[in-house]
Amino acid sequence: MILFPNAKINLGLHVVRKRSDGYHDIETLFYPVPGLCDVLELVHADRFEMHCYNAEIAGENLCEKAWRLLAARYDIPPVAIHLYKKIPMGAGLGGGSSDAAFTLTGLNTMFGLNLPQDELAGLAAQLGSDCAFFVYDRPMLARGRGEILTPFDLSLDRTVRIYPQPVFVSTREAYAGITPHEPAMSLEKVLKRPVEEWKDLLVNDFEETVFARHPELATAKKSLYYNGAVYAAMSGSGSALFALY
Repeated sequence: MILFPNAKINLGLHVVRKRSDGYHDIETLFYPVPGLCDVLELVHADRFEMHCYNAEIAGENLCEKAWRLLAARYDIPPVAIHLYKKIPMGAGLGGGSSDAAFTLTGLNTMFGLNLPQDELAGLAAQLGSDCAFFVYDRPMLARGRGEILTPFDLSLDRTVRIYPQPVFVSTREAYAGITPHEPAMSLEKVLKRPVEEWKDLLVNDFEETVFARHPELATAKKSLYYNGAVYAAMSGSGSALFALY
């Protein structure tokens, strides 16, 4: 079975508050980008194997964690997983989360588990905060750590272009120095405004801390507007930029 886990962008991202468990409550809109995908192959095997190409991943891969999670619950047999990475890592595009979610949905089909989408999303949420989104893979307002999802009716009639940057930004780095706060205008209200108004209203809170550490990203964003973007922003916790034309 061959699958194509796609990237996502964040349309707006507010870091609202620090939680007692050490995480942060956020508010964002996850939007799928089908034009940028990894390649994931699931193959029947005598023992579990994980092969990753075009990237080095330290420790246990999220795809392996996804298989182990299902295998522990439903006693599915081993598989060989071949993952070819095209979505840049440390770029805020959700590549690892997408790989994990597509592994769950692929194994669900491969072994006829017939698990409903909501149950798969619940399992995906155990693997990472934004993994559940990729089970649904449609525009979703995300709250909490990113796992509380609400469908949102948004179809961009714009060309979406992603610009990976030669910078790796860890989630820890992005949160360093950030000050949680309630937004002046809710994300839902902003997203209902015309796209032409988003430049002054739709904010990614991580840009303040990440751009301070990597000013070349701020320069790159300005160049996107200079070259005709209607809206441009950093995706998630960075470092990739995207633009709407």
